[in-house]
Amino acid sequence: MTSHADDSWTLGARRFTSRIIVGTGKYASLDETRAAIAASGAEMVTVALRRVDLASGAPTVLDAIDRSRVLLLPNTAGCYTADEAIRTCHLARELGMDEMIKLEVIGDPKTLFPDNAATVEAARVLVKDGFTVLPYCGDDLITCKRLIDVGCPAVMPLAAPIGSGLGIRNPHVLKIIIDEIHAPVIVDAGVGTASDAAVAMELGATAVLMNTGIAQAKKPVLMAEAMRLAVEAGRKSFLAGRMPMRAYANASSPLVGLIE
Repeated sequence: MTSHADDSWTLGARRFTSRIIVGTGKYASLDETRAAIAASGAEMVTVALRRVDLASGAPTVLDAIDRSRVLLLPNTAGCYTADEAIRTCHLARELGMDEMIKLEVIGDPKTLFPDNAATVEAARVLVKDGFTVLPYCGDDLITCKRLIDVGCPAVMPLAAPIGSGLGIRNPHVLKIIIDEIHAPVIVDAGVGTASDAAVAMELGATAVLMNTGIAQAKKPVLMAEAMRLAVEAGRKSFLAGRMPMRAYANASSPLVGLIE
């Protein structure tokens, strides 16, 4: 286990100190996006390429990202087949973006649950094409193992449906994934508030990715700061190790030597 004195972590050849990753959708303005990214302390920021209009010449969310300070992580949000996702990643490469990409292949338009089989298929191709693939997937241990087997350096299982804000729905299952996958586990989707982020980190997650929980808060910039602090607190709690849970009370002060 990494000591608290040097608690950095790596993805591919990159090292990070922040354990919060943020998205860039649903903000009221580019200024708000920029301020929230700064308040979160994130060193990695995701952008849905299929939702960025690069042809108009108008300012886009890309203008809110200081690429000298944070890693731009293009993602394949909105892709429903492996082929669509693969083409989107190659477009990112042609635009001069980083080889590290977030892979999403959606299987159902209502729930936005991922198509795990198509995700594994796309990941296999993209890894062979030289990409560093961070795959969004269901909270399924076998899928996570298959993604690691095809060469992904990390997995990104969901906590709850995208944009739902429901928090960690299956903490036991996530804990199994964290314990069994010998690679970074980044909890993705469903984080609604700071306590959700802390729970994910206390389970032992490497990092947490969030967007809607910040962007649709009443005060997004303040929520971004709260999420940063929650991730930091949850990580320190995990490193400290919680006390054992007991069925009955256990006096905080010793009973031996009491004056009668």
